[in-house]
Amino acid sequence: MRKDAGGGGGGGGGGGGGGIAAGPAPAFLCFDLKPFLAALTVLTLITAAWQLRSYSFVLPSPFPVCPDPAALSPPRPLGVHARTWSSNASVSSSSLPKDGQPSVPSSLPKVRKMPAAPPNPNRRDFRAVGSAAALFVQMGAYRGGPYTFAVVGLASKPTHVYGKPWFRCEWVPNANGSSAAAAARPIRAANTYHMLPDWGYGRVYTVVVVNCTFARVPNADNAGGRLVLNAYYGPSPARYERIVALEEAPGAYDEAAFRPPHRYDYLYCGSSLYGNLSAARVREWMAYHARFFGPRSHFVFHDAGGVSPAVRTALEPWVRAGRATLQDVRAQAEYDGWYYNQFLVVNDCLHRYRHAAKWTFFFDVDEYIFLPDGRTLEAVLAELEAYTQFTIEQNPMSSRLCARNPDDPETDYSNQWGFEKLVFRNSITGVRRDRKYAIQAKNAYATGVHMSENVIGNTTHKTEHLIRYYHYHNTINVLGEVCREFVPIPPKGGLTWSEKTPWYYDDSMKRLADAVQEFEKKTIGDVRV
Repeated sequence: MRKDAGGGGGGGGGGGGGGIAAGPAPAFLCFDLKPFLAALTVLTLITAAWQLRSYSFVLPSPFPVCPDPAALSPPRPLGVHARTWSSNASVSSSSLPKDGQPSVPSSLPKVRKMPAAPPNPNRRDFRAVGSAAALFVQMGAYRGGPYTFAVVGLASKPTHVYGKPWFRCEWVPNANGSSAAAAARPIRAANTYHMLPDWGYGRVYTVVVVNCTFARVPNADNAGGRLVLNAYYGPSPARYERIVALEEAPGAYDEAAFRPPHRYDYLYCGSSLYGNLSAARVREWMAYHARFFGPRSHFVFHDAGGVSPAVRTALEPWVRAGRATLQDVRAQAEYDGWYYNQFLVVNDCLHRYRHAAKWTFFFDVDEYIFLPDGRTLEAVLAELEAYTQFTIEQNPMSSRLCARNPDDPETDYSNQWGFEKLVFRNSITGVRRDRKYAIQAKNAYATGVHMSENVIGNTTHKTEHLIRYYHYHNTINVLGEVCREFVPIPPKGGLTWSEKTPWYYDDSMKRLADAVQEFEKKTIGDVRV
C-alpha cells in the first residue's frame, strides 16, 4: 500500500504497525494497454477504409481517395475511325449524379485536354451497309446412309472463289431425361467436305453440297438428335455460323431404308420449271413417260414459277394417282443462281430420293426418252448395270416443221399431239450436242444438269445404240399451234432443207402417239387442258 505523503496518516500507520507492508503495484500495465488498443483501433479503421475504396462512388468515405492516374489519362485514338481522345473523353449526362456534377472529388487535379489533330483530307473511311450475299442458304439436309449426311444449299460465289470457307458437322444426341443420354456429348464428323457441282456457272450464288461422314452411326439408339453444321467464313475458326441442318425424331432412324428393295423402279428428277409453259406439251410429256417407265416409277417436278393453273391441271391427276410430286421452289428467285437454280434443284432431288430407286433419270420436259429397235428398258439397264452413270445422245428435232398429208391437204392438225406432228430430225452429224443422263443415285455425292462428276464407279457415253432422247427445243413455251411451216414428206432417204439446215423425216415418235393416248385415258381418264 502506497504511503501517504501528508501528516494525517499517523493513525493509519499506527494501526498497521503490526502487519507486513505490501509492495508497490505494477503500474506499467495500465499505462501500456491504452496505447495498444488505440493503435489497434486506428489500424482497423484504416484497413476498412482501404477495402471500401472501390465503393467510394456510393459510400462516402472520411478518408481522401487518391485518383487513379490511368483512369484520368485520355484513351488512345483509333486510326480506323480517325477519332481523337477529346471526343471520347466527354462525360455523358447519364453518368452524372442528379445534381449534374461528376462524382470525382473536387480535390482532383484538372486534366489538360490535348489539342485535336487536324483531320487528314487524304484518309478515307469505308462504310459497310447490308450484305451482298449470304454465307450459306440451306435448301435441304438428308441422311444418305447409316454413317453419312448431305446438306444441300447455296453460298456466296465470290466467297468460295476468292476465299477459303469451310464446314464442320457434328451430331448432337437428344437427352430424353435419361442419365446416359444426358451425359452423351456431340459427335464430330470424322470427315466433312464440300463440293461445288455447278461447273462454275453460278452467278451471285453457287451450289454447295456438304458431305458429313461419321466414324460411328449417329442416333444408333434411335433416341433422336440433330445434325449441326458449322459454316466458317474463312480459314480462322473464330468466326462461323451454327446451323441446325437436320432434326431426327426419336424412332425415326431406319437402317433398312438404305437397302433394297426400293420404293420405285425408276425415279425422274426434273429441273426448275419456269417461264410460260404450254399445258398441252406438259400433258403429252407426262403421259408418254408414265407409260415409258411403267407403274413403279415416280416423277418429281419443281415449280420455279412456270406452273400456271393450266399446267397444274395437267399434272394434278398424276399427283392424285401417286405417280408425281410437285414441289414449290419459287422462293429460289431471291438467290441469283444459274437458270433458276437448276443445279441446286437437281442436287436436292438426288439426295432427297437417293434410296428411293435404283436408277434416277435427269432430263427436261421438252425431251423424250426413246429405245430404238424395239428394246425394253429393263433389257437396256441390265446391259448398263456395271456403270454408275450413263449419258444419252440427243436427236434434235425441228420445232416448226410439220409434214403435210399429200392425200388431204385440208387436214386439221390441231388435235394431234406435238411429238405426233413434229417429225423432222436434224441430220447434221459430228456436232457436239448436250446429253442427258441416268445415274445409280446411291453412288453419287453430287450431280449436274448434263451429268455428274462426283460419283463412285464408271461412266459410259457409248449408248447411242441402246437409248436416245428426242429434243423438241423451243416447243415447251409455244402456247398455240407448234406447226409453223408445212412441208411435203420427202422421198425415203431424202432431206428437207429449211433455214439452211437439212432435216430427215423421222416418224419414230409419231408411231407411238396412239398407244400413249390410249394409256392416258385408261390410267387417269379424260384430260382437258
